[in-house]
Amino acid sequence: MVHDTARSPSVLRSTTFLRLWTATTASGIATWALPFVLGLAVLSRSITAVELGVLLAARTAGFLAAVPVSGVLADRYARRRVVLWSGLVSALAAPVLAAFVGGSLVVAAVAAAAMGAGQGACRPAFQALTAEVVEGDQRQRANAAMTLSVRVTTLVAPGLTALLALVLNTQVLLLGIGALWLVAALVPPAGTGITAPGSGSGFVADFWEGVREARRHPWFLAGLGALTAVIATGYSATGVVLPLVSRDRYDTEAVLAGALTAYTLGALAGALLIARWRPRHAGWTALFGLALYGFAPLSLLLPVHPFVVIAAYVVAGLGIELFNVPWFTATQREVEPSKLARVSSLDFLMSYGLAPVGLALIAPAISSFGAPVVLAACAVICFAAPALAALVPSSRDFGPRR
Repeated sequence: MVHDTARSPSVLRSTTFLRLWTATTASGIATWALPFVLGLAVLSRSITAVELGVLLAARTAGFLAAVPVSGVLADRYARRRVVLWSGLVSALAAPVLAAFVGGSLVVAAVAAAAMGAGQGACRPAFQALTAEVVEGDQRQRANAAMTLSVRVTTLVAPGLTALLALVLNTQVLLLGIGALWLVAALVPPAGTGITAPGSGSGFVADFWEGVREARRHPWFLAGLGALTAVIATGYSATGVVLPLVSRDRYDTEAVLAGALTAYTLGALAGALLIARWRPRHAGWTALFGLALYGFAPLSLLLPVHPFVVIAAYVVAGLGIELFNVPWFTATQREVEPSKLARVSSLDFLMSYGLAPVGLALIAPAISSFGAPVVLAACAVICFAAPALAALVPSSRDFGPRR
């Protein structure tokens, strides 16, 4: 049975939610824009490719270091305050990066790490703040609205940023990113203050308390394992192989551009669908959607028409949002509110944290075993990991049967 909540009041009519949506959208644009703007700086010869790699690595290191810290802090103190300070850190780091990019690589890397830390610190806090300001029956639609803004950004922003780069230099664009972080810091509403004091045993003990809360939900551990496997293998493999296949098999960059655009369009369709659709077994539906990513490496493995590759990426994008929105909604519903930020930080730490490891290992694996073997293995993992997660009884509904 499928339930349609079209007659319920729209969460978009809530000023409180619109403030939260504006802030998360601003942080999403700023997060996406930094590597893109730095990439444009390489094209304009403001920095070298090596410097780009150092700056992006520093940002990733800052992100990974801040995520668990933020999870603990956002459960100890007001989530709104954590968002404020996270956004301000990134906003203040932006002019430093603008001043030293192309100059002192050490200072620029420190600034990039600070921006990454601000980005990582705000993610668990925003996730927990959403649960505070949005009623339970509206959270799925709210999460869909947030992911829609991210997908529209990745679809429209590259062209707009490239046009701005024709008249603005790298430094001005970086200052613009800082302004976005100011919006993310200052606009969010106050939450209800669902926090818990620290255990008194220190940061590590409080973080492990969040891990114990995650272990209390077998569906969460199973789903997180499946998501991590898909990102670390399928997502990494397609990121490395897609440009090569576009160049070597099809002799055109159009397949690369078309596949990436198709993925975003599929994700937009998925977010629109899941905003209104309430499947009978939300967990199984979400895991089925996650497994659809396996068609992306599979399409690169086989000598198919370019339109088949593009269609596979549409399906992959559709599936990823069929997973993301119910996953976030279930986490906000099932996890104890005072530990939600720590459990969310574990989610981001595992899924995003292992992605660089996958990217680092894919290229050597392709050199050793060949692209067909690696793509086949990644496709199998993408299909099998969600299927295995679905075998956990509570995964059917991402929580106890109701």
